[in-house]
Amino acid sequence: MIFKNSSKSKLTLAFISIVITFFVWQQGLRDSLNRPSVSFDISQKEQEIAELSVQSIPVNLKKFFIINDPVDQINKSLSDVSFEELTERNKFIRIITSESNDYLTYKNLSKDFKDKNFKFLIDEIEKKSKNNLYKANSDKFDLFKGDRFLYHLLSRKFDFDDSALITKSFSRKMFLKILAIRLIPLLTILIGSILALKILYKTISLKKFGWKEIKSLDLELIDMVLLIAGGFVVLGEVVSPLFSISLVELFSKNISNELSQSLKIFFGYLFMAIPPLWIVFYQIKSLNGEFTFKKDYLQFNFLPIKYAIIQGIKGWLTIVPFVLLVSLIMNSLIDNQNGSNPLLEIVLNNKNNYFSFFLLFVTTTLLAPLFEEIIFRGILLPTLSRDFGVISGIIVSAFIFALAHLSLGEMPPLFVLGIGLAITRIASGSLFSAVIMHSLWNGLTFLNLFLLRT
Repeated sequence: MIFKNSSKSKLTLAFISIVITFFVWQQGLRDSLNRPSVSFDISQKEQEIAELSVQSIPVNLKKFFIINDPVDQINKSLSDVSFEELTERNKFIRIITSESNDYLTYKNLSKDFKDKNFKFLIDEIEKKSKNNLYKANSDKFDLFKGDRFLYHLLSRKFDFDDSALITKSFSRKMFLKILAIRLIPLLTILIGSILALKILYKTISLKKFGWKEIKSLDLELIDMVLLIAGGFVVLGEVVSPLFSISLVELFSKNISNELSQSLKIFFGYLFMAIPPLWIVFYQIKSLNGEFTFKKDYLQFNFLPIKYAIIQGIKGWLTIVPFVLLVSLIMNSLIDNQNGSNPLLEIVLNNKNNYFSFFLLFVTTTLLAPLFEEIIFRGILLPTLSRDFGVISGIIVSAFIFALAHLSLGEMPPLFVLGIGLAITRIASGSLFSAVIMHSLWNGLTFLNLFLLRT
């Protein structure tokens, strides 16, 4: 029934797109198992900030912020991972925080260090291990001042004063960071839980959910296949990167690696968005004979602007507890989940290249939410809801949304997020509200990673 007006060429193109999408997504999900989880780095960064903030934490609050010694916690976490799998920085942190004096074990492993500065430090630790009275000249460690936590560990190990670098003002700054990192999620969860209970109570009392009218374009299911499989995957994820990566590499020979990575992500997203958005433009033009920007084809419903924004904020607050709960359940069931988005690691380890931060911020909080909401909640959700019912439309669109991010470890929480975005889209009657909600979710993640940098 749904394919009755479809031409053979359209069906053939859709079939080819589905086959390619199957192999691309299958390979992407498999590759995600080999990508490290950023949660390990996030936990370590938080402990590093806690250690650097110790001198500024009020005495009556220390038991809330410092449950166990941060350095001991870091060493324990690093000890649970194979030495060979650690980064060079973490290998050294594990060595310097270890209470064992079996330096020969690490001496044998030091050949794996490519950074000659770390090899120099191993030699200094060896001297200290052989003679506990050995006093190294602190000037030797000046080249590590760019890494304040590492420099702080060296001062503990070799008993020299680091107060010129780990100043009281810097420590206060770290305390404010740890305060924000701990309190913002807690407040969000608290407010979100209250909102969720209020909505649940209202729904049970009225015995119905207040769905707004959802209008879909007069598209067939095969048009969705061509949009998602053909436009989003084949043209967007397979063909477009060939141009975007080549373009950035052509003009980024003399810039830093961080900026080059950020440019690749920014232009990669732009180039990836062009094919599916062009297909949307063509589909709307084919249906209406023209495309007029003044017409709200996708029910953005910007006005009243205050209502749309408030609905987006409410949707974001309400879904946060559910997404985090699913993430906690996944973490308790599966140790060392892999497959984190590489963009998270780039933000976390960015070394103060603020133009790079700006590009990543625009990509994550503006480009990604707008593009993904147009595709998944602007086109796909209304079409599926029309053909299969609202509940089925919400579930299927959320599943495809989660699947499209190509991360097995992140699929369950992304699926829940997709459900929340779909409900917000229908309950508010505004696609703009879903964009706001998506932008806030990505923005909070970005802010958390930004704060975690030491």
